[in-house]
Amino acid sequence: MKSANDRREGDVEYEFGIPIPGRILPEDQWARTALKKLPPEGPIDWAQVFGRTAPLILDIGCGNGRFTLASAIRRPEFDHVGIDILPVVIRYATRRANQRGLWNVRFAVCGGHEFLDRYIAPHSVQEIHVYHPQPYKDPRKQHKRLLSPEFLALVFRSLFPDGLFVLQTDNAAYWRYVRPLMDKFFNFHDQEGPWPDMPEGRTRREIYARLKGLPVFRGYGTPRTDLSDTQAMELAKQLPPPVFSAAEKADPLAVAGRPRRSTARSFRQKRAEKWRKRRNS
Repeated sequence: MKSANDRREGDVEYEFGIPIPGRILPEDQWARTALKKLPPEGPIDWAQVFGRTAPLILDIGCGNGRFTLASAIRRPEFDHVGIDILPVVIRYATRRANQRGLWNVRFAVCGGHEFLDRYIAPHSVQEIHVYHPQPYKDPRKQHKRLLSPEFLALVFRSLFPDGLFVLQTDNAAYWRYVRPLMDKFFNFHDQEGPWPDMPEGRTRREIYARLKGLPVFRGYGTPRTDLSDTQAMELAKQLPPPVFSAAEKADPLAVAGRPRRSTARSFRQKRAEKWRKRRNS
């Protein structure tokens, strides 16, 4: 098996047996996608960064960049920015985007809350994606959780009025906490089953979770039109913070207190159903 440094022109990379989008191009076609230094403060001029004016897509907590790569290849008319707090995954993401010649991509090391608060102008982003944010099962690290009311208010402020917010997690407790909050800021909808554009998984974590049989919770929404930026920020102060046990064995079929159809039933459920059918026959 080739290492990352042994990749050659035309190669396709794989994770868990699933191809990473795109092929490696000749080196003279590689891009430069690293934002190595962010400004001290103030909204970033993305037209200057990309050399053009185009709709912007943010992938917050992008990991090794699987979704960003796929979206940038599929939608070259959009500019894409992926951020993550871990430099090592940003190095992977940057290398892959460079080798695929994706000039409509940039990656940076930064926290999601900080990035929206400091560097994004109000109502300037077309899409914001958050896939599998770290649930921090250690109670001492609960304060690090990304999905807080204040963060959702920042997402609301950052999006165009018709912008799109996409959220996904495999932690049932996290979803149970955040799902009711989504309706406070967005016209939000549950996504039943995998995303049609990447049915095997939009991210490395989604692929892993599905291989392990973990439930994956997905949804998307647009900003509410009856809420102003100021009202959203005031509302965030009134909503509960993300203080809950992410380690508890939450019911994977419970979504915001409502029953959810599952694509994979347990052996015990199947056996009980078979027994009921026999009894009633």
